[in-house]
Amino acid sequence: MPPGTGWPEDPAAADTPVARTAAAVRRLARPADLDALEAAVSVCRACPRLVDWREEVAATKRAAFADQPYWGRPIPGWGAADPSILVVGLAPAAHGGNRTGRVFTGDSSGDWLFASLHRVGLAARSTSEHAGDGQALHGVRMVATVRCAPPANKPTPQERDTCAPWLDRELALVGGSVRVVVTLGAYGWQAALRALAQAGHDVPTPRPKFAHAAEVPLDGLTVLGCYHPSQHNTFTGRLTGAMLDDVIRRAAALAD
Repeated sequence: MPPGTGWPEDPAAADTPVARTAAAVRRLARPADLDALEAAVSVCRACPRLVDWREEVAATKRAAFADQPYWGRPIPGWGAADPSILVVGLAPAAHGGNRTGRVFTGDSSGDWLFASLHRVGLAARSTSEHAGDGQALHGVRMVATVRCAPPANKPTPQERDTCAPWLDRELALVGGSVRVVVTLGAYGWQAALRALAQAGHDVPTPRPKFAHAAEVPLDGLTVLGCYHPSQHNTFTGRLTGAMLDDVIRRAAALAD
């Protein structure tokens, strides 16, 4: 979906600068305010493998969504501009955020997450189906560590590192209000701790290991671990709705 063509909540315009290399990501991320950051993220083309994959998926589509347009671009952060809770995940789903244009929207993981946030009072609706559907978050912002849908949900270390300046800058812009960082899975946990260290927080060395419901108090905020609400975890019962609610409820309590 080209920028500036009317997609709901599209932060970019036709003339938004496009990062095509890792160096360009660093250059564009460093001075950006939140609006400019969201726009630049949403048109990034710095990782050729991810660009090819996300656009191939958007063109071929899944049969269930054959009649729908696909976003087919990177997914910016979404939610409150001054969040007390920051949720950090891995990457958009090929037929979730890559289709709908909003992080955690349109796939089963998002269904679990938004339902839990709604039960705890942090989301306006229990579901999130597409951008512009009326969903809103209360004091919460969601971000993905890697902003493009990766093949097999596995970005390479180089792709992770190329994308890292977007997360670093987003944390710098919203971090002053953040009291809790909820990390979904070990990937989100590791990325959040790295970004927090980059932002100047005193992250322990060696880095704490990920575990569900793990807590790491830092200077001024707390990092919480949560199993990722992937189908692998929810179908097998490794993560239940009650377990997810407990983490989200704990985050709300810590964020006051």
